Amino acid sequence: ALTGAMVAGDRRSSGSQLDDQGIELRAANRLREQMGSRARISVTSYNRRALLTGEVGSVRDKELAESIVKQVDNVAVVHNELDVANSPTFTEKAEDTLLTGKVKAGLIDTKQISANAFKVVTERGTVFLMGRVTQREADIATQVARTTKGVQRVVRLLEIISEEELARIAPKS
Repeated sequence: ALTGAMVAGDRRSSGSQLDDQGIELRAANRLREQMGSRARISVTSYNRRALLTGEVGSVRDKELAESIVKQVDNVAVVHNELDVANSPTFTEKAEDTLLTGKVKAGLIDTKQISANAFKVVTERGTVFLMGRVTQREADIATQVARTTKGVQRVVRLLEIISEEELARIAPKS
């Protein structure tokens, strides 16, 4: 049943996609068990690179969250982008969701890249781009995100691959 969730055009292997789903679930469970409601943390994994976004109450909690996620099986890298701050308001969360949608729509409108190659996460007006992409695709996507109204900052957590590797892994149409 899980194979139905695999995204067509995703450049990760199906094994890597399953690893990422497992990382997100296990990390979220461990963070909830060990930190409870004193933190609001989202875990996004792409090709075994875990991105932590959200809020914690202290620098100590920020470090604790990172160490918890580093211990999850299959995690290669942890990008800790947690803010030490109060939780965002409903309005801020809605604005972030809207920005993610606008950036994704912009990527889809840009015909020279595959929007499915990117994972977009927005937190407090900062857009995080994840994916396995060529330098050309990274530059185009970054430009799309930077010029999207409301985006305050763009953070690239991209794995750069060669055009040759893209040709090798791209689905034959």
